[in-house]
Amino acid sequence: MTGRDNELWQQSWRDRDIAFHQSVVNPLLVRFWPDFKLTADDLVFVPLCGKSLDLLWLAGQGHAVIGVELSPLAVRAFFRENKLQPTRRKVGKFTRWEHGRISILCGDFFALSAADLGDVSMVFDRAALTALPDDLRSAYIAQLGRILPANCRMLLLTTEEPEEGETQGQPFAVADEIASLYTSAFDIELRHVESIFEPDPDPAISQPVRVEQKVYCLTPKSAPSSAP
Repeated sequence: MTGRDNELWQQSWRDRDIAFHQSVVNPLLVRFWPDFKLTADDLVFVPLCGKSLDLLWLAGQGHAVIGVELSPLAVRAFFRENKLQPTRRKVGKFTRWEHGRISILCGDFFALSAADLGDVSMVFDRAALTALPDDLRSAYIAQLGRILPANCRMLLLTTEEPEEGETQGQPFAVADEIASLYTSAFDIELRHVESIFEPDPDPAISQPVRVEQKVYCLTPKSAPSSAP
């Protein structure tokens, strides 16, 4: 991220302006994760993880889980709120917090190297992409390409505005932005779409807005096909 973006993210945690944090394990993760048929010892990477309870759920499936998070407040809160006593050590540009199967690298995602992560089999991206400003999303995808093994698959969850002219209940297409960002490196399968209503970001507007929660399964084009 840019210095300004980093500071805004840090400030949101200092101000506890974290409405994006889910207080339960993501139900779409629970529903679609078994489709990938991973083995228990497969390593899972969770970018921009915050203090997500999804880390606990993934570790509960037997996986080693490694997240990356910029804010030390978020990392500290994850371990404290879940009553875990982590070890901490400096690893290159990061502080590595670790307890059992869960590790979180505290630092800038864009400073990660492949060596920091190890042999990752799977990425779980719950709105990490969409949390970034539009002008950083291509850089985010490029960074994933640099740090992930060639055969690494991805479960991508997004919240998107409906395309103009769509009606509720219609089977929607892959979003143009997702296609443009991922199609050169991944085969993209849209597995699920559901409509939800959220408060409008403008507090002056009381009418909720409809958004689409989508589940994408991404398989690298360089790897043998093993998509669910």
